[in-house]
Amino acid sequence: MFEELSGVFVTGTDTGIGKTYVSALIVEELRKKGIGAVGLKPVCSGSREDAERLWEASGGVLDLEVINPSYFQSPVAPLVAGRIEGSPLELSKMVSHIRSVQEGQEFTLVEGAGGWEVPLGEDFGIPHLAKELQLPVIVVVGNWLGAINHTILTLKAIEATGVKCLGVILNHPEAERDIAATTNRLILEESLSVPILGEVLTDGSEIDWR
Repeated sequence: MFEELSGVFVTGTDTGIGKTYVSALIVEELRKKGIGAVGLKPVCSGSREDAERLWEASGGVLDLEVINPSYFQSPVAPLVAGRIEGSPLELSKMVSHIRSVQEGQEFTLVEGAGGWEVPLGEDFGIPHLAKELQLPVIVVVGNWLGAINHTILTLKAIEATGVKCLGVILNHPEAERDIAATTNRLILEESLSVPILGEVLTDGSEIDWR
C-alpha cells in the first residue's frame, strides 16, 4: 500500500490514543523494506517525546528541529500555546517547511496534533494543513469504549474537508479488552466507507495489516 505513495498524513480520533506509536511503526516498517521513510511532527505541545520517537524511527537522518520545527512548552492546543508563548503558527510556513523536507525524502509521514479538528493557529487547524499538503489520511483509533462514535465523526469531518482517507488503524492502548474493544472492529467495518487497514496490539512491535 505505502510503496506506491510519497507520504501520508496521520491523524487520530483524540489525543493520547497512540498516533505517534503507530506512525513510528509505519516508518520503521518502510525503512526495513529499504524505503527511505521519515516521520515529521510539525508541532508539539507540552512535550517533545513524540518528535523524539519519530526521530528515532527515522534512523536519525534528520535533525530533531527538522522533524519538529515548532515546540510549545504549554500542554494545550497549539493555537492556545501560540497565544500564551507569543509565537503563533503560520500555515504557509508549516507547509513550506514540510514540502522542503519532502523534496529530499522517498516517503514522508506527517503526524498531526491531537484529533482532526484541533486548532493550530489563527483561522486554521489540522484540516487546513492536511488539505494544503494533499497527502492521503490515515486515522488512528484508540480501541476502547467510545471508538465507534469518535471514528464515525472523524471520518465525516475528513470527508467534508475533501481529502482522501486511506482507512483506519485500530490501536489497543490498554492490554485488557472489554466487550467494547472486542466488538468495535466488527461494527466499524459495517459502518465505515473506508477499510480497517490493520491493528496494533498493546506494546506491539508491528502492525497487523490483516
